[in-house]
Amino acid sequence: MISMEPIVLEGSMYTAVTVRLPKTTLLTVSNDKGYIMCGALDVGLLNTVLQDRKIIAGRAVGVKTIEQLLKAPLESVTLEAEQLGIHVGMSGEEALLKML
Repeated sequence: MISMEPIVLEGSMYTAVTVRLPKTTLLTVSNDKGYIMCGALDVGLLNTVLQDRKIIAGRAVGVKTIEQLLKAPLESVTLEAEQLGIHVGMSGEEALLKML
């Protein structure tokens, strides 16, 4: 099952997507500039193989809901995200607010 819902953070709109799969759930929150995602995100791949795409993204692990993804500290971030001031340990919500 796939669900999408709008999320507003400090007046800015984001899209939250939940994909329920057998034995796991994929979670993302995004806007037109970047996104945060659950542990399924391969930041290493984005920083190497897909580096030319300049993807702004962060990864939080151990989360099972969108609410947890917003509050959890990021475990890894892309090089492009770092250039915006997004860093490991920052909450998902803080990272999204830097993606404006």
